[in-house]
Formats: sequence, structure tokens, C-alpha cells
Amino acid sequence: MEKFLNALERKFGRYAVPDLIKYVVIIYCAGAVIGLVNPYFYYQYLSLNMNAVFHGQIWRLFTFLLEPSGFSSGSSMGGFLIGIIFFFFQVNLFFLFGRSLEAAWGTFRFNMYIVSGFLFNIIAALILYLSPLHVSNYDSGMQYIYWSMFFAFALMNPDMEFLLYAVLPIKVKWLALLDAVYMVYQIINSLYLGFRTLAQGASVIYTTTAGAYFSIAIAIIVAMANFLIYFFATRQSPRARMQQKRRKRSFERQTNQYANGARHRCAVCGRTELDDDSLDFRYCSKCDGNYEYCSDHLFTHQHVKKFM
Repeated sequence: MEKFLNALERKFGRYAVPDLIKYVVIIYCAGAVIGLVNPYFYYQYLSLNMNAVFHGQIWRLFTFLLEPSGFSSGSSMGGFLIGIIFFFFQVNLFFLFGRSLEAAWGTFRFNMYIVSGFLFNIIAALILYLSPLHVSNYDSGMQYIYWSMFFAFALMNPDMEFLLYAVLPIKVKWLALLDAVYMVYQIINSLYLGFRTLAQGASVIYTTTAGAYFSIAIAIIVAMANFLIYFFATRQSPRARMQQKRRKRSFERQTNQYANGARHRCAVCGRTELDDDSLDFRYCSKCDGNYEYCSDHLFTHQHVKKFM
């Protein structure tokens, strides 16, 4: 997979879209607007209905990306405002996850992550449609693709802390573990409900309902598979890891390099472990030289390159 991605990047890397997450968020917000105005419009004309696609509605292969985000204008005023607040947090988290992954993986590979998730969902919808269940309408899995970015982000920043409910500090790795458990539960529960519904009868109503449950399970599996493929394919090569370890050993031999005996300092903000003992420092394998960054700037800094 690593060699395949390298070959693709050499051939098509120049076509990669920088800051792709910005356009992903625009599509996500457009879907939210559609959901607020008329959520039925999406499912009637835009969703990934393979039966409609085979009858000429090709646009559905793209417009399914405009899936409504989950809150609607039909909720109570309090519920609607809470939905708006959570939607705002979601958008900001998508920016954080997407830009962090693009900085770590590179623009082309992050583009491929989103594109492959898009294609995998279409393939999954086609398989369900051609199955004995003949599932026409596929519950869009792109929301799960977007959220699967969180797992990659957590693996790269396990000790970063989020404020749960804006009060309780919790490390990202524990949130990712809880999210993974919930995803597994959703898969098992959706498959269970699907098979139980099928056992009740073979009429159109039962098969349609069962198909909806199965499509949810498949969409989550597709998102997790997409994450695992890109995580293992984009880990640092042994050579890069060895270079980073050598730089770290060389640097750590220089004790008391900074003021007051500090041994770590962010090359961007200048903070050390003495300023905040919860800061996590890492070297950047893409920078030329011994440049160390705190967790806040590891994935957002501009790489230092020395040209001959």
C-alpha cells in the first residue's frame, strides 16, 4: 500500500487540493442547511439510492455527500439551539482533525483518504443493492468517514486533552477508546436488528427496514477500514523514525540548553516544559534540523527546509 500511494503521489500529487477539509466543511454545512429547509428533499432526490442511479439519476453518486447533519428546525427552540452549538463544535473539530492529518500525512494522502472513503461508500452501496436484499437506499457513510479522522488524530496526539462538556479534562486517547467501543456496539446492534427484522417476514417492509440497519453497519465498517488502511500506510518509515530518534538523542545529550535548565522548547511559541508540565514535545521528521514542537504546534507549523 505504501508503494502504491507513493506511485500515485508521484504521478498525481500535483493535482492534490490544499486544505481540502475546508471544502469538506462547506459540503457538510450545505447538507445541514438542506436538512433545516427540507430534510425529505435529500432522501427523495439526493441520497445514494442505487435503484435511482441505475435509472439515470447519476447525480446521486455525488449529491449523497450533502447528507443532513442530524438536527432540524422541527425541534423545540432549546433543542434547536443545542443542535446549533454542537454543530459549531463539530465543524471546528473537523477543521482540527483534517488540517492535522494533512500536515502529518501530506496534502495528497489526505486527499486520497477522503476520495477513497467516498469511493468505498459507493462500492458498499452497490454491493448491498446487488445482494439478495436488494437494498436501494444506502445510508450515507461519509459522516462516519469524517469522524474516523478522529481516530488517526488520537493516535498521533494521544495525550492531548479536550474539555468534556467544557469542564472535564480528558485525554484524546480515552475519548478515542470510548468512541471505538461505541462504534463496535453500533455495528453489532445494527446487524442484530437487521437479522431480527428479516426473521419477522420477507415482505418489502421488513426487507427495506433490515436493509437500512445493514447499511448503517456497513457504512461504519467502511469508515473504520478506510482509517486502518491509511493509518498503516502513512506511518513513518523505519528510516524516518531512525532519523528522528538520532536527532532526539543528540538533542537530549545537550542538558541545560535553555533558560532555567529546561530541556524542551517549542520552536514556534517558545514554551518549555517549565511553563506547562502537561505539554508534550515532539520532533518533526519533515523539518531539516533539530526542531522540536509542542503538541499545539506539531501539526500546524511550517516545515523548515534548507536548500543547497
